[in-house]
Amino acid sequence: MTEDAHSAVVVYDGVCLLCSRWVRFLLEHDRQGRYRFASMQAQSGRQLLQSHGLDPDSPYSMLLVEDGHGYTDTTAIVRILRSLPDRRWRWLGGLMSWIPRILRDVAYRFMARHRYRLFGRSEQCFVPSPEQRSRFIAT
Repeated sequence: MTEDAHSAVVVYDGVCLLCSRWVRFLLEHDRQGRYRFASMQAQSGRQLLQSHGLDPDSPYSMLLVEDGHGYTDTTAIVRILRSLPDRRWRWLGGLMSWIPRILRDVAYRFMARHRYRLFGRSEQCFVPSPEQRSRFIAT
C-alpha cells in the first residue's frame, strides 16, 4: 500500500467504540481532510502496522503515518491534536506534550488494554457516510 503524499493515515481499531469515536471526532474537526483512515482489521491497516514494527494481531497502539514516519500512542494523538484548526484542540495537544511521554503512554496503554471492557466493542467496523468514504482506505 502506498500512502498519499498529501495526507497522513491513522490506523485504528475498527471494532473499538472509543477508536470509532476518535475517528468521528477527526472527521468532524479535520476540515481540510488531512487525515485518512485505515482500520487495523483491513489488509491496508495490517500492512501499515507491520511496516512500522507493530503486531497487527495484538496492537495496543494507534498508528499515525505522516511523511513516511510512524507515530504511536500519545505521540500520535498529540501530533494530530496540534494539527487541528481549532485552537482548543491545539492547546490540548500542547498541554499533553508537556507531560512526560512515559507517563502519557502508561495511561494510554492501560486504556488500550482495557478498551473493550471500558468503552465497548462493535461486531463490525465503523461505516463511513458516502461523503466520508473517500477518507478511508478500504483494502
